[in-house]
Amino acid sequence: MAESFSFYNSLTRSVDEFVPRIPGKVSMYTCGPTVYHYAHIGNIRTYIMQDVLVKALMYAGYDVKRVMNITDVGHLSSDADTGEDKMLAGAKREHKSVMEIAKFYTDAFFNDFCAVGNKMPDVIEPATACIPEFINMIEVLLDKGYAYQAGGNIYFDTSKLDDYYVFSSAIEKEQLEVGVRDDVEEDVNKKNKTDFVLWFTKSKFEDQALKWDSPWGVGYPGWHIECSCIAMKHLGKQMDIHCGGVDNMFPHHTNEIAQSESFLGHRWCGYWFHSNHLNDRAGKMSKSKGAVLTVSVLKEKGYDPLVYRFFCIQSHYRKPLEFSFEVLDNAAATFGKLIKRISELGEDGAVDDSVKKDYEARFREALSGDLNTSMAITVLYDALKADTNDATKLAIIESFDKVLSLDLLGHAKSLKEGASDIDPELLKYINEQIGKRAEAKKAKDFATADEIRNDLLSRGVEIKDTREGVKWQLI
Repeated sequence: MAESFSFYNSLTRSVDEFVPRIPGKVSMYTCGPTVYHYAHIGNIRTYIMQDVLVKALMYAGYDVKRVMNITDVGHLSSDADTGEDKMLAGAKREHKSVMEIAKFYTDAFFNDFCAVGNKMPDVIEPATACIPEFINMIEVLLDKGYAYQAGGNIYFDTSKLDDYYVFSSAIEKEQLEVGVRDDVEEDVNKKNKTDFVLWFTKSKFEDQALKWDSPWGVGYPGWHIECSCIAMKHLGKQMDIHCGGVDNMFPHHTNEIAQSESFLGHRWCGYWFHSNHLNDRAGKMSKSKGAVLTVSVLKEKGYDPLVYRFFCIQSHYRKPLEFSFEVLDNAAATFGKLIKRISELGEDGAVDDSVKKDYEARFREALSGDLNTSMAITVLYDALKADTNDATKLAIIESFDKVLSLDLLGHAKSLKEGASDIDPELLKYINEQIGKRAEAKKAKDFATADEIRNDLLSRGVEIKDTREGVKWQLI
C-alpha cells in the first residue's frame, strides 16, 4: 500500500497531501522541450526535480505513468502568441528543415536528460502527431461558445471564465493584467487582451513551414493546446499531477486549464508541481543570452553530469538556485568525498533489516514532506555514520539511490578498482599526503603543497587538481 506523500500544490498555494484518483496509481504529465535549440542546464534542473518526484512517489509505493510532449510546432518566440515560431526560427538559423531541427534537438535533449540520471518518461509524444486531437478540441470549444474565429484564426475567449488567473493571488492578478495591457504586442483580432490562439492560419504567418488542413483553413495549432490534448490522449479526461517550471504557470499552464476544463466541463488536474529557476549571476538562465550552457558542455569541461544532479538536489526545488563554476566545483569536491567514504565500506556481514527499514522510513519522510531532497541527503550521511555494519550501509545506499540516482555504488566500485592493485601502505600514505596538501593550500602555504606534490611524484604517484577534486595515478 502506498504511503502518505505531500508536496506544494501551485493550484491551492499550499503543501497538500497527495490523494490520487485511483489508489496507488499516479497519472502525471510534464511539459517537454521546444526542440528548436539545446536545453540549458536551467531547463535540466526542472527535469531533474520532476524525476526525483517520480522516483520518490515510486519509493513510497505508487505506480507512476508519466507522459511528456515534444513541442515541434506552434510555440512562438513570445509565450503570448506573438513573434515567430521558434521551430521556424531554428530552421532558418541553421539552414535546415524544421523536422531536421526537431530530430537533432530532440536527440540532444534526451542525451542530456539521461546523462543526469533521469528515467525516460513512459510516453513521449510530439505535437505534430496529434493534429486530429487538436482540431477536435477546437471544434468542441467553438460549439460550446468558448472560442471564436477572427482574422482567419481561432481564439479562446477568456472572458467566458469566472476565474482565468487560477494560479495567482488578487495582487498578482492585477500585476498580470497590467503586464498583458502594457507588454504584449497587440493582436487586433482578439476580443480580450488575455485571449489566446488555438489555431493559426496563413493569415498569421505566410511562411510557416508545417501546415495542415482544418475546418478553418490551412494552418497549424497554437502552443498551449498541445499539452491538453496529448495529456488527455494518454491519461484520460482527468489526471493527478501536472509538472513544469515556474515560468510555465502563466500563460501556458493557465491557458491549458482554461481550455481543458472548458472542453471537459469538470476539473482536469488537481495537483500542479512547479520547480523554480536556475540563475547565474546575471539572472535567470535563458537561450536568448547567447551561448547555451548545457550538460554536454559541462561534460566537455570535465564535470561528471551526476555531479550537476547532486548540486541540484542539495537545494529545494521551490527555491531559486544560483549557478557558478565555483559552486559546482564545491559540489564536485563534496561528491568526491562522499564516493570515497562509500568506497571504503566492506561487504562482510549480514544486512540488518531493522536498521535498513528505519533509515528507509526516515528517507521516505524527508521526501514525502514536500520533496525535501537536502534532508534526504542528510539521512544518507547519517546512515554512513550509523552504528551498524558495512553490509547494512551498502544496502541502505543502494535503496536510497533508487531516488537519488547518483550511481553511488558504481562510482565507489570504480574508485576502489582503480586502487585495487596498490600496496595498502602506499595507498594510506597517498591519502594522508593528499589531505595534508589540501590543508596547506587552504592555509595558502603553497611551498608545503608543492613539496608534498614532489614527494609523491618521487614515489611514482602523479596528482592532478580537477573540478571533481584531487585525482592521482601511478606513473
